[in-house]
Amino acid sequence: MSRKKKNLEMPTVEELEKELHREKYRKNFRKTLRSTIYLLITVAAASVLVATLFLPVLQIYGTSMTPTLTDGDIVVSLKSSEFVQGDIVAFYYNNKILVKRVIATEGEWVSMDEDGNVYVDGTLLDEPYVSELAYGECDITFPYQVPEGKLFVLGDHRSVSVDSRSSAVGCVSEEQIVGKLTFRVWPITSFGKLE
Repeated sequence: MSRKKKNLEMPTVEELEKELHREKYRKNFRKTLRSTIYLLITVAAASVLVATLFLPVLQIYGTSMTPTLTDGDIVVSLKSSEFVQGDIVAFYYNNKILVKRVIATEGEWVSMDEDGNVYVDGTLLDEPYVSELAYGECDITFPYQVPEGKLFVLGDHRSVSVDSRSSAVGCVSEEQIVGKLTFRVWPITSFGKLE
């Protein structure tokens, strides 16, 4: 039996350098991929946290805020604790989120005549955002003083809106408020700041 001798060749310096370069590349690629994935997860988690806690995004359902907001609009709200007359706010009511306009704040007196004109502390409100005045569904007695820590809110479409005129909804407390609606992002044709 004859034995064949295996010739083992030593790799050249260039081949060793190429293999070393390939291994370094693979190691760096894995490290970069892993750090990119961690970064994307962190950014996504931070975005969800910011959107949930500070800038909730809401979709409008119904017609109680037309013509200002229509069914299907997507809006961004801003967490706030200070509200003034005319602000549009979103608030929790019976496991739903309602959107209405602030008419009066704590201590102010609200009154409404049968034609739908609204008065705050005896002064008639100028409401260019309301297309048709209406008394609507109302079971409270006017004049009505807004309790401490509460907001009196009305929808812009007064004939169909269920709001602070109804004792079922009543005035809104600060704990109920999701945020102040500041910006419409959808539809694109109506993109912009809310008034």
